[in-house]
Amino acid sequence: MKIDGIGLTGNGLLVIAGPCVIESEDVVLETALRLREICSRLRLPFVFKSSYDKANRTSVNSFRGPGIEQGLRVLDSVRSRLSVPVLTDVHSPSEAARAAEVVDVLQIPALLCRQTDLVIAASETGKAVNVKKGQFLAPWDVKNIIEKFTSTGNTGLMITERGTSFGYNNLVVDFRAFPVMRSFGYPVIFDVTHSLQLPGGRGSSSGGQREFAAPLARAAVAAGVDGLFMEVHPDPDRALCDGPNMIRLDDLEDMLAMVKAVHDVCAAGEGPARTN
Repeated sequence: MKIDGIGLTGNGLLVIAGPCVIESEDVVLETALRLREICSRLRLPFVFKSSYDKANRTSVNSFRGPGIEQGLRVLDSVRSRLSVPVLTDVHSPSEAARAAEVVDVLQIPALLCRQTDLVIAASETGKAVNVKKGQFLAPWDVKNIIEKFTSTGNTGLMITERGTSFGYNNLVVDFRAFPVMRSFGYPVIFDVTHSLQLPGGRGSSSGGQREFAAPLARAAVAAGVDGLFMEVHPDPDRALCDGPNMIRLDDLEDMLAMVKAVHDVCAAGEGPARTN
């Protein structure tokens, strides 16, 4: 799959990273710049991610973001000033068309992955699209999403695993899902940070367990994923959305260096990552 964006350099493991939601242009630009520098040093292809609207927040009082017009302006600033491709969530067919005017990759949130009109509208933009597998789907169920998406002729699709509902307020990652989903012929991404979310775990907001990000990322890369999705923030404990499961920006480079080492070993044929 090719992303028709700017600045997608490096080889191997794709990194999709950025703050959960656009809090301010300063936070977004600071984070994007440092992420670009880290991925450049490690020779990892990088796509910047942030959302202009988080439409599925736990509480009506939760911060959602600046909205589509202001948010797309900030993302366009990142794209043009830093020369990196950008990704953002869309929630309706009309949003897909509008966001496609600015961003390089559209993303369909997990809770909307079965919305046929949205999947087809995103595909019809001709943009690359990342569809997150719903917490309620089996890995083989993504075949139906793929058939919907490719019905327009667009094959620029990634599928992202973000954990499966496991009882109340908890998610679990089934590592058997990665080879199953890769068998359909499209890149598979592992959403490290949302897999560590505890949905609604704080009553009026979600909790998280970011301390497990590094071991899960290493395991997923060894299992054969094509990229990692991570929400990253300069100060997660002060973040306005998903702070408990976001990775601290200062901790990211060491984590990615270790993950890249695992990937390189597996890609060289010394591990299982490319055997499926």
